[in-house]
Amino acid sequence: MTIRERGKIVQQAKSNNISPGYMSGFGNAHETEALEGALPQGRNSPQKCDYGLYAEQLSGTAFTKHPPERTWCYRIRPSVKHSTRYTKIETPYWKTAPCINHDVISLGQYRWGPIEVSDMPLTWVTGMRTMTTAGDVNTQIGMATHVYLVTESMVDDYFYSADSELLVVPQQGRIRFYTELGIIDLEPKEIAVIPRGLVYRVELIDGPARGFVCENYGEKFELPARGPIGANCLANPRDFKAPIAAFEDHEVPSTVTIKWCGQFHVTKIAQSPLDVVAWHGNYAPYKYDLRNYCPVGAVLFDHPDPSIFTVLTAPSGSPGTANIDFVLFRERWMVAEDTFRPPWYHKNIMSELMGNIYGVYDAKPEGFVPGGISLHNMMLPHGPDRDAFEAASNSDLKAEKLKNTMSFMFETRFPQHLTSFAASEAPLQESYADCWSTLKKHFDGTPGRK
Repeated sequence: MTIRERGKIVQQAKSNNISPGYMSGFGNAHETEALEGALPQGRNSPQKCDYGLYAEQLSGTAFTKHPPERTWCYRIRPSVKHSTRYTKIETPYWKTAPCINHDVISLGQYRWGPIEVSDMPLTWVTGMRTMTTAGDVNTQIGMATHVYLVTESMVDDYFYSADSELLVVPQQGRIRFYTELGIIDLEPKEIAVIPRGLVYRVELIDGPARGFVCENYGEKFELPARGPIGANCLANPRDFKAPIAAFEDHEVPSTVTIKWCGQFHVTKIAQSPLDVVAWHGNYAPYKYDLRNYCPVGAVLFDHPDPSIFTVLTAPSGSPGTANIDFVLFRERWMVAEDTFRPPWYHKNIMSELMGNIYGVYDAKPEGFVPGGISLHNMMLPHGPDRDAFEAASNSDLKAEKLKNTMSFMFETRFPQHLTSFAASEAPLQESYADCWSTLKKHFDGTPGRK
């Protein structure tokens, strides 16, 4: 990329070190090269690539999908050189749907405190703790939710998932994704999406690190349809950032772990697989700063449905329901008249798993703490606790800003089944459902507000 500055052309610096740059736009067809001239022009697969590179295509959709999502990579070795014989390994805490333990009851309203980061050496793979699963990875529908606990960086160790794309939501500590297509630095209040099939390793910038992961087995995340909202607000496409090209030419014994149909295998190779010198296409990892999200709310009366706060959605085969919605509840103004402002009492077809990034969630001022999780499965009633209800019912309805709050929701049309870890090892708040036990009966048969 070049920019004109005071009558002269200035070449924008490219980076393949720890200070990466990014390219703007959701789903854009980007092009980037770490070495000048490494990217072929006017064609995808020339007879011979410059620098002695190999051309290789990474496809994230069927070839015939409109539009197709794919990226052409120009790399030191083709991926077949980064794969040998596979050896199955066990990852006891990373589970994949279908994963139904008949000794675990998923029916209920559940809440957990933060899962503490231990002193154990845990990488991105060994530190993943699955909380719920839904659907079936073999039919490429559904999802899983995880908490990641990372205490050490991956060294000459790489990973990719053939099962899913990963939506990463940090809550504590910064991490760095070294991917085939470039480097993404990620901190709390940001998210990243790592596509299916992309090789990467994860390093700590400052640690230990903890956060949430939504594993999407189905169709890729996309921006929600805006409908009558129009062209602005919510998440703007320009704020999504894909990394510029960066590569490793590193000859050292390495391992690549592959997640495939819920099983984990490792292959041993003699070099780093992160050797893409240049690439172009629309299938790439990206990050997004949640502080750029512009909520839309009611300006007169009635609280909108939580779907109004959707950041990303992954479609299902049923119109009007999503395989996954990623919904954000951040700082915002509450200006509605004669309206109960917190989320109302409800039960619905979607199964809702919430996580707290920081601050206080208005419907649950007690108990739902940063790093915590709640689950309200499909068709199970839930809503504000007694204190939240009483406060919202009797408050002075002047313009009010919700401050110091950022929570999110992974919701899906499929029931979410608890793992054994969620049921027995994670810090379950056994008394959570009691938060509604002290709700008062106000009805006395006479008209008027009580």
